Amino acid sequence: MLDLLTPRQREILQLVAEGLSSKEIAQRLQLTVKTVETHRSEIMHRLDIHDVAGLVRWAIRAGVVSPES
Repeated sequence: MLDLLTPRQREILQLVAEGLSSKEIAQRLQLTVKTVETHRSEIMHRLDIHDVAGLVRWAIRAGVVSPES
């Protein structure tokens, strides 16, 4: 299901799953906070996930991040 996401969305999913805030992700990727939040919303829509905890669980199961991250 990772193929449902763009490379940028995968990058943002990884950073969300690693526990970074939208502000931290925006700073790291040189984006606006709004852009990061839009990407996160689109990721959640595409994967039919309704909260950040669900995104983290999905990312671990999909191998995007390890449970130790």
